[in-house]
Amino acid sequence: MKDAKNYVDKHQERFLNELIDLLKIPSISADKSYRDDVFNTADAVAERLKEAGCDTVEVCETPGYPIVYGEKLIDKNLPTILVYGHYDVQPPDPLNLWDSAPFEPVIKKTDLHPEGAIFARGACDDKGQMYMHVKALEYMTQNDDLPCNVKFMIEGEEEVGSENLGWFISRNQTKLANDVILISDTGMIAKDTPSITTGLRGLSYVEVEVTGPNRDLHSGLYGGAVANPINVLTKMIASLHDEDNHITIPGFYDDVEELSSDERNKMAEAPFSLENYQKALDIESVYGEVGYTTNERNSIRPTLDVNGIWGGYIGEGAKTVIASKAFAKISMRLVPDQDWKKITDLFKTHFESIAPKGVRVKVTPHHGGQAYVTPIDHIGYKAAEKAYEKTFGKTPIPQRSGGSIPIVSLFEKELNSKTILMGFGLDSDAIHSPNEHFGIWNFLKGIETIPHFYHEFTKLKSEEK
Repeated sequence: MKDAKNYVDKHQERFLNELIDLLKIPSISADKSYRDDVFNTADAVAERLKEAGCDTVEVCETPGYPIVYGEKLIDKNLPTILVYGHYDVQPPDPLNLWDSAPFEPVIKKTDLHPEGAIFARGACDDKGQMYMHVKALEYMTQNDDLPCNVKFMIEGEEEVGSENLGWFISRNQTKLANDVILISDTGMIAKDTPSITTGLRGLSYVEVEVTGPNRDLHSGLYGGAVANPINVLTKMIASLHDEDNHITIPGFYDDVEELSSDERNKMAEAPFSLENYQKALDIESVYGEVGYTTNERNSIRPTLDVNGIWGGYIGEGAKTVIASKAFAKISMRLVPDQDWKKITDLFKTHFESIAPKGVRVKVTPHHGGQAYVTPIDHIGYKAAEKAYEKTFGKTPIPQRSGGSIPIVSLFEKELNSKTILMGFGLDSDAIHSPNEHFGIWNFLKGIETIPHFYHEFTKLKSEEK
C-alpha cells in the first residue's frame, strides 16, 4: 500500500481542526436539553463522510436520535468492512473539576503526551476515535488505495444504552451486510505497547429507590422512631459485598466463566506496574475481590458498583430532616456466560428481599448487554495484528477489557459478524471523567494504522477462497 504516514503528517493540522470542530458541539444524548446539538452533530458527521469519499451518506431516522450511514462500495466480489462508532458523549459533570471548558477544546502538552493532547468531552470516547476512521477513508480514497468495500454506521445513543440501534439493525440487515465489523471505542496498554481488545464485559444497569415516610420528617421529632431511607439504603448497598469483596447476591456467580491458569498466566505477561497504577490514581492501595490481581479484577471478574447516590438535603448549611426517599444508581459488569437479564432479575429479587420493614423498595432496570469475546485465530484479529505490526513495529498483546459495549453481542446475533476492537486510547485519557483527553500521537497513529487493516483483511479473506 502507499504511504499513509506521509499523508497523515501532511494533513495533521487540518485533521485536528476538523476534530476540534466536532468536539465543540455538546452532543449529550442523556440530556434532552441538548437535543438540537445531537442532531446537529449527526449532520456534521454525515458531511464529513461525504467529504472523505463515501458515495452514499444518509442520516437515518430512528425513534430516538439518528444513525449516520455511509458507504463506499467498489466491487461486490470484495470483502466489506462495517465501521461502527458513536457521536454522542457523556454529560461533562462535575464542571468544577475541569481545568478547561469541556466543549471548548484545547491542546495541552503532558508528560505522557509531549506532542500534545486534545482536552474536551468526547475527545477519546468516541468522537476522536470514530473520526480516525473517517480520515483513514479519506486517505484511501484520495490515493486510490481502498482495497475493499466499506460501510459506516455512526449512532447517537451509545452513551444511553443504544436503545434504538437494534431497531435500526433489524430493519436494515441487507444494507448492513458485512464480512467483519471494526470499532475503535477501546484502548491499548501504552503508546509503546499496542494491544487488541479481545473481550468485553457485559452490563446490567439499574436504579433503586427506597421510600419510608410519606414526607420529609423533622429529625429531632421522628429520629430513631421511623426508618430513615438513606440509612437503610446505605446498609442494603453495603451488604451486597462480603469481607472478601465477593458479591453476595444468590446465584450471581453461577454462570461466571472461570479462566484456566494458562490463560491467567498469559494475561499476566502484559506489562503492568502496580506502583504506577496507584500513583496515577493517587491511591495508597488497590481494592477488590480477594484471590485476583488488579488486571483480573477489572477484566475477567464481574463487579457491582454504586454510580450515584442521593437523597435528603445537600444544600448549603443545615436542614435537619429525615428524607422520605433515597436513591442510587448501580452498575454490574458481567463476564462471558452471564446473561444480563438474568442478573438484573437476581439483583431485583435479592434487593427487595433484604429491605427491612418500614420502607418500600423499587428497582428500575435501565439497560444492559452481554459480554463478548473475539477469538485470536479469527482472520479479523490476525489482520489487526499485522496492521499494528506495520505501524508500531511490534506484535500487539491480546487483552480483555473491563468496559462494556453491549451492541457488540447484538451485532453478532443480528448480522452474524465478528467485531474487531482496534482502540488507540489510553487508560489515563479520563473518559467519562473531567478533563477527558486524547493524545495527538494516538489520534494520528490510528489514522495511519487503520488502512493497513483493510489491506491485511482483504488479503487474508482472498486466501480463504
